[in-house]
Amino acid sequence: MKHYIIILLMCTGFLSNAQEKNILSDTINLDEVLVKATRLDEKAPFTLSNITKEEIEARNLGQDIPVLLNFLPNVVATSDAGNGIGYTGIRVRGSDASRVNVTINGIPLNDSESHGTFWVNLPDFASSTQSMQLQRGVGSSTNGAGAFGASLSLSTNGIREKAFAEVGFSGGSYNSFKANTQFGSGVLNPNGKFKAEFTGRVSRIQSDGYIDRASADLKSIYLSASFYSDRTLIKAIAFGGHEVTYQAWYGIDEETLNTNRRYNPAGEIYSEEGEVVDFYENQVDDYKQDHYQLHINHEFGNNWTGNLAFHYTYGRGFYEQYENDADFSTYGFEPIIVDGEEVNSTDLVQRKWLDNDFYGTTFSVLKNFENVDLIIGGALSQYDGDHYGEVKWAQYGSERVDQRFYENTGNKTDFNIFAKAEVSLSDQWVLFGDLQYRNLNYEVSGIDEGPVPVNFEDQNNFFNPKFGVNYFLNKSNFYLSYAKGHKEPKRADYMANAEVKPESLDDFELGWHYNADKFRLKTNLYYMNYKDQLVLTGNIDDVENPIADNIGKSYRFGLEVEAIIKFMENLTWGPNLALSTNKNVDKYYDFDGELKYFGNTDLSFSPSVVASSNIKYQPVKHLNISLLTKYVGEQYMSNLELEESKLDGYLTNDLQISYELVTDKLFKSIVFTGLVNNLFNVKYVSNGYFYTYDDTWTDPNEVTTITGAGYYPQAELNFLLGVTLKF
Repeated sequence: MKHYIIILLMCTGFLSNAQEKNILSDTINLDEVLVKATRLDEKAPFTLSNITKEEIEARNLGQDIPVLLNFLPNVVATSDAGNGIGYTGIRVRGSDASRVNVTINGIPLNDSESHGTFWVNLPDFASSTQSMQLQRGVGSSTNGAGAFGASLSLSTNGIREKAFAEVGFSGGSYNSFKANTQFGSGVLNPNGKFKAEFTGRVSRIQSDGYIDRASADLKSIYLSASFYSDRTLIKAIAFGGHEVTYQAWYGIDEETLNTNRRYNPAGEIYSEEGEVVDFYENQVDDYKQDHYQLHINHEFGNNWTGNLAFHYTYGRGFYEQYENDADFSTYGFEPIIVDGEEVNSTDLVQRKWLDNDFYGTTFSVLKNFENVDLIIGGALSQYDGDHYGEVKWAQYGSERVDQRFYENTGNKTDFNIFAKAEVSLSDQWVLFGDLQYRNLNYEVSGIDEGPVPVNFEDQNNFFNPKFGVNYFLNKSNFYLSYAKGHKEPKRADYMANAEVKPESLDDFELGWHYNADKFRLKTNLYYMNYKDQLVLTGNIDDVENPIADNIGKSYRFGLEVEAIIKFMENLTWGPNLALSTNKNVDKYYDFDGELKYFGNTDLSFSPSVVASSNIKYQPVKHLNISLLTKYVGEQYMSNLELEESKLDGYLTNDLQISYELVTDKLFKSIVFTGLVNNLFNVKYVSNGYFYTYDDTWTDPNEVTTITGAGYYPQAELNFLLGVTLKF
């Protein structure tokens, strides 16, 4: 009984990819446990892409992870600063980052309240990543926020047998620069019963950004210590980052896009006549985030293996804004008399703070029977977040400086448990089953900006079953799966609408894979049927977080095709194509003072065509050249199919070159890398927002809906060059 209790406490913790050649051959195969607990293998009837360390390194010159994933099927990446450094985002099948579940070594990364993943807080994390897996759709059960578009699983670097050191530099357009150093002790006491290994990384990234003043100053660190024997692995990991970025999340209107597309309205200071006379130099986002993970993996014998992990994340920081003619009442100021006239507004500088703690445990146990692989796992986490704002300077009302004008807390408890079984009926038939129960308790209380009292609590219980079958025949396999998903609203959704509801999704996947020596093909059809989907309205809040609202029925139906064609030993082509229709069913909306029927409209930010291509050529050994092409079709930024809310489609090309010079002297090798982004200098926009509001000023008896759009232009032709020295 004692062993069963221990097993139930074990958890999905760490595992790097032990198939890498530098992982010790005498270490136990605990990596397979994590792969099966948080990822899917080739027998699973779901749709996924695997990204190896070699693929990550080929393009890793300082841009964020969403940009590195841009050429995967049905993925669209975007960047606030325009050049992939700083705040970046990702959409999969039209679903934004808040609907993409992200884990690092099985530990949830998504913010508990906004559900977003802010890669700017972990600059250069790709350098410490061993592999990634992107599951499109609901996928299998994992820890953290519900996956309504995809799940992204990252595994950090594994144990390396020999001591090593690397120093890398890269730089290029817009004064972009990256420097990092990586090091490792190699295995200490290799012939002993207990072994140890230590690794680390320190990075610095800077860029002015394509957009005016969209600068980024990013620092990060990664440290790990591994202790292991034949049956046990204990790994402690600490990593984190500090980012200071000048804000670039405001976007620009169409006129500015056509006349001055690099303009940044952040920090505008107006004269009394309403003209821009200067920009506030400290209009920045300043945030630190520290992560700590402890992973314990043990093989009990008789094909039982367990994992237990503990984690803690501490985040704190602020964004600072210059406000023109701010209303006294918002900040608790009392009206004052100046030169005989009452003053009730002022120019001021405000800071909005977020200070939060996120901690918990994840656990799993794996049992291999003769024809059955069984996994039982889950997680328990607690989030405590403090939100508050302070006035740092005011033209009038200086007595309120450094006092808080709003303060509230958000507390969230998240528990889930799941059981997965993979049953091999024969060499041809494999069945998959996955049951997950998730319990959530979210509470917000205090005073929000306005000032507005906030006090609400919501509890949700979700049951998410998933089933599938995979049939293997010669070089082909065919799969069919069904997955149920539920997702709770975000903090911003609750704040905007007290009646907001959780959403649910039924995801059906039908696929065919063909695998031959010189030709590989993956195709799948998907149908994602939503109830009460929280669809992006197109509006954003004051820090670019998208605002969503429940709609009735909606769906996504699509075809995804990807291939690898080997023309010669040194020439391959990897195309992929996604065709889809994404619809609101019977869309109604208040427009011009009345409820109007818009019919079956396109879902916002959901292009019907997304395609990529990667042509790889190796003219000589150690020299690799790739031409990467990306096409994203037109899309709407609202759910009303209004022409003024449309983003045009775009086609871009990148050229990637790398050469490794192997030497027996001071360096083991020197790797030279070059990347030319947007080779043909296309002026395009990958993201934006669209707003509507009712206007009664012209005629109080008549409501007119006013619309407007904002755009985030991306960089024109630009380049990055890098060199890595390996000792």
